[in-house]
This record gives sequence, C-alpha cells and structure tokens, in this order.
Amino acid sequence: MQFWQSLPIATLFAVAAAANTVNMVSQDSTNRQVIFTPQEGSPEIPSMDLPGGASKEATFPDGWVGNWYTVSEGKENKPGMLGEVRWDGFSGSNFFDVSAIVNPDDHDGVKMLYPKSSKTPMSGCQTFPCSNAYNLPDDIQTLSTPETELECLIGTKAGAKRRHARHMMY
Repeated sequence: MQFWQSLPIATLFAVAAAANTVNMVSQDSTNRQVIFTPQEGSPEIPSMDLPGGASKEATFPDGWVGNWYTVSEGKENKPGMLGEVRWDGFSGSNFFDVSAIVNPDDHDGVKMLYPKSSKTPMSGCQTFPCSNAYNLPDDIQTLSTPETELECLIGTKAGAKRRHARHMMY
C-alpha cells in the first residue's frame, strides 16, 4: 500500500527533473527584465527580473513555443535580440536559436544560447552581427538538442571581441 502512496510523489520528482529550463546569465552589472512572448497556443510566462551579474532559471511548460528579449533598467521596452525555443518538437527534440531579425541594433540583450550541459551546438555570439544567429528571415540557423536545460548569456561580457562562437570557451 505504501508503494502506491509514494508513486505520485516519485512521478512528480521525475517530471520536475525533466522540466524545460533556461538559465539566464547576466554577464555585466546591468539590471534587466526578461520578457517572454509565447506563440499562439502556448501559455503566457510572467516576465522576470534579472539583476546584473546574477543567474536565474526560467521554467517552460512542455511543448512551449516562443521567445524572450531583455529590457535594461531605465530603457524603453522594445524587443531586441531574441532567444527562441520550441520545447518537445519533432521527435522530442528541443529547438533553439538567437535571432537578430527584429532589432539587430540591440547590443545589450540576448547574446548566446546553448545546451547547459554539453555547451554545443551554440547560437549567437558576443558581438553582433555574426554568422551563427538569425540575421535574415530566410537564414537556416535553428539548432536542436535532446537536452532540456539551456543557458542564455545576456549583456556585454567585459573584453568581448568580434569572433565566432565556435572559438569561445566557457
């Protein structure tokens, strides 16, 4: 009998362990708000504050499709560089990319997005423009991973130089 009573708890732990998350990492001292925009049919996710130099984890529902951008403290709320995801997509893969299509002049927001554990493949770069982000609507830049935890670098890293993401070590 006790086995059946503990089964729902074990199931909850398994579901929690498999949650889709993005670790938002601030690379500078600027306070920002991370604003999530779901695609039609995906639930709303509340915005979150990201203090300068801090990391915070955002949790996404299964199958969520949408993007996020950041707004620096004291700045106008307008979309900039986007982090984009589709959780639990084709064959269970998670798809992601960094997009410069909406506002390529945003040099303070989303920079890079990659699987947290393997660190590869990587979308975006420290200094835009770069070849491994969506720069034009017909670019082929969407990446995929079986990992359910991604990491998103936000803000200006001290000493960042224009170089391709594959040459960066984290």
